[in-house]
Amino acid sequence: MKAFQDCYPENLSYCYGCGSRNEHGHRIRTFWDGDETVTRFTPEPYHTAVPGFVYGGLLASLIDCHGTGTAAAATYRAEGREMGSEPQLRFVTGALNVSYLKPTPLGPELEIRGRVKEIKGRKVVVEATVYAEGVATARGEVVALQMPENFGA
Repeated sequence: MKAFQDCYPENLSYCYGCGSRNEHGHRIRTFWDGDETVTRFTPEPYHTAVPGFVYGGLLASLIDCHGTGTAAAATYRAEGREMGSEPQLRFVTGALNVSYLKPTPLGPELEIRGRVKEIKGRKVVVEATVYAEGVATARGEVVALQMPENFGA
């Protein structure tokens, strides 16, 4: 099964969090699970905040990239199109708000689940929650904006 990120155009696949072409990045892979989206990621020992716990910036970046990927997939779905079909849709972060609910233990695989709250024109709002061993440890809201075709040109 193809992840959302597998459908990104090559020239837009270098993001540290979700770019498949960034050998030093997280390379997250996001999929539909019913009406939710899911990403799984196992932090490395160097993702430490204090011994035994995950650095909050990592959690924010996972929520961020999970949210923009979810926004793209949701927009394709809303338009009744196959992900990656032309014209291709890619989203960037307009706003990111993260709340840390509990310390996130270092060691177990994390599960990030997203739900689309709103699609309005070129803006998609996604809520994402990070779980460690079934316990919600962080929650965020991503306001994702559709990238203009000339972005970076």
